[in-house]
Amino acid sequence: MKLVEPILSHQAELQAIRRDLHAHPELCYEEQRTADVVAARLTEWGIPVVRGLGVTGVVGIVKNGASPRAIGLRADMDALPMQEINGFDHASRHPGKMHACGHDGHTAMLLGAARHLAQHRNFDGTVYLIFQPAEEGGGGARRMMDDGLFTQFPMEAVYGMHNWPGIPEGHFGVVPGPMMASSNEFRVTVRGKGAHAAQPHRGIDPVMVAVQIAQAWQTIVSREKNPLESAVLSITQIHAGSATNVIPDTAELVGTVRTFSTAVLDLIQRRMEEIATGVAAAFNASVDFGFKRNYPPLVNHPEQTAFAIEAMRAVAGAERVDTNVEPTMGAEDFAFMLHEKPGCYVFIGNGDGAHRSGGHGLGPCQLHNTSYDFNDKLLPIGASYWVRLVEMRLPMA
Repeated sequence: MKLVEPILSHQAELQAIRRDLHAHPELCYEEQRTADVVAARLTEWGIPVVRGLGVTGVVGIVKNGASPRAIGLRADMDALPMQEINGFDHASRHPGKMHACGHDGHTAMLLGAARHLAQHRNFDGTVYLIFQPAEEGGGGARRMMDDGLFTQFPMEAVYGMHNWPGIPEGHFGVVPGPMMASSNEFRVTVRGKGAHAAQPHRGIDPVMVAVQIAQAWQTIVSREKNPLESAVLSITQIHAGSATNVIPDTAELVGTVRTFSTAVLDLIQRRMEEIATGVAAAFNASVDFGFKRNYPPLVNHPEQTAFAIEAMRAVAGAERVDTNVEPTMGAEDFAFMLHEKPGCYVFIGNGDGAHRSGGHGLGPCQLHNTSYDFNDKLLPIGASYWVRLVEMRLPMA
């Protein structure tokens, strides 16, 4: 490891910030205290701050030299609506809220980089430090963009980073092209005609229609989509009926679709509606088809990915950088930013959970798990990556 020495000297302070944020989690668009902490630290280090983009978003501005070039570094701030079961000192103090995805660590790593960039300024250009709210389902990236993120702060590229349990501690992973999937949800109501369960011929059974639709939908992935393209169609809920002797009027199918390309998503959505409508009509029923596109696929741009790889190798060494990491069907709203600007999103390994202090829950140290905790050993590593990326992307003349 070739970490930035001044950042290492502030490791204890970064850990204190991270654990304070972990103890005070805030849900999407409620990150007022978190934003206050971020803004106060940036101001303390002489970094101009703009607040209010995306409701609670914070943007810090660090300039040096005369170059008009600029890049953005993004960290997310929000927590999840989960009950933490860890019992260590920095566990959540707010019931039903938990930093179970490491956004507390992401914020602390970017703050560590911000302090170094402001104090040393070994670059030529402008760095925009983007502290984003509402990644967990709230679309905070898009909200900040709608509020003028890229017009008020023009930048040539934008970069993001997420901790990843299972990747060895302090290792990095990235891949050019699709790295995370689109996130979409559907809610389809089958409308039949209720009847006594002993007289099914007097009604139109929406439950059996829903079963036929559910089975037919799976052929979209197995028989209509190119097998070289990846996709998931998961029905996660089926709701119908209230009594054992009553055929209900309606049945509901709910679930998610994940793809790495918009073209595949277009195919799946179109065929889901056509099949649902056609199957229902065959049984004299009808459907209300609802499909919501939440986050698009996250697609890394080749040039920016190449720069990110160089920066990761400069910090961790080539042997700790996987440049062909396996993409995940999980979703991330940084994808919105990558649809508007070139950039790259990387994983930093959170390890296997051995870092957790006494009092942690018995569950695995996985994202969105009640026993999760961010690995504080990553703080100087992630902050060093941000600094090296800036220095390599905006070199001094």
